[in-house]
Amino acid sequence: MSEVSAVETGAGIPVDKVRLGFVASPAPEAQEALQRLARRYGSAKPETAGVIIALGGDGLMLQTLHRFMGTGIPIYGMHRGSVGFLMNEYQEDRLLERVAGAKLSVIHPLKMLAQNVAGQRLEALAINEVHLFRQTAQSARLSISVDGKERLSELICDGVLVATPAGSTAYNLSAGGPILPLKAPLLALTPISPFRPRRWRGALLPNKAHVKIEVQEADKRPVSAVADHAEFRDVLSVSISEERGIDLQLLFDPGHALEERILAEQFRF
Repeated sequence: MSEVSAVETGAGIPVDKVRLGFVASPAPEAQEALQRLARRYGSAKPETAGVIIALGGDGLMLQTLHRFMGTGIPIYGMHRGSVGFLMNEYQEDRLLERVAGAKLSVIHPLKMLAQNVAGQRLEALAINEVHLFRQTAQSARLSISVDGKERLSELICDGVLVATPAGSTAYNLSAGGPILPLKAPLLALTPISPFRPRRWRGALLPNKAHVKIEVQEADKRPVSAVADHAEFRDVLSVSISEERGIDLQLLFDPGHALEERILAEQFRF
């Protein structure tokens, strides 16, 4: 068994075989932690590491997942930032043992294909969500199709989003969308400040669904499309589907797994 596979499964790999690579946010506390941990445990280049240790908050974790997407390197986050939903508790002691015993969560990103008013075709991947949002004071006017069938001919709103289970506790939750268990084969389709129809609060879709959102009156009501941090302005249409060909691997301490955190979040007040 390779050292990476052993770490992924928490299969008791000898701790002296775990090669750690470190990345950190610019925050002083993250940079200080990076220096201390690298001196203590050694530091491989992240691109060649068996496990990447991400030091920061959820923003840094998203950047790290995007940066190393497709490499197959598992990522173990430790909280040295503001929001830390995707991070483990920060502790400097026994880091190798913690990594070797960590549990694996695998998530898949969303693929966004957009076309703008200039006729350009644009593409991006999102780990949390894809959202469309009005660019001016004018509300967006959208139509929504699922698997080629129009489901909503007119949605007047600030915007709309499609979220993964991993992203369901982020912007989706703030917009009033549901929290999805990590292993649920679902996507959340959630309106942002809907004006018409007033009572529509969104939908739960199978994760195999293909969603197409078209912008009506784009010249009068311009709309941006955002996939995590990638923004495209003046879009005419956006297609969204889960990219099952990409596995993103996150490591969590036992009892701190992402599945448990998503479940626990539903009982917070």
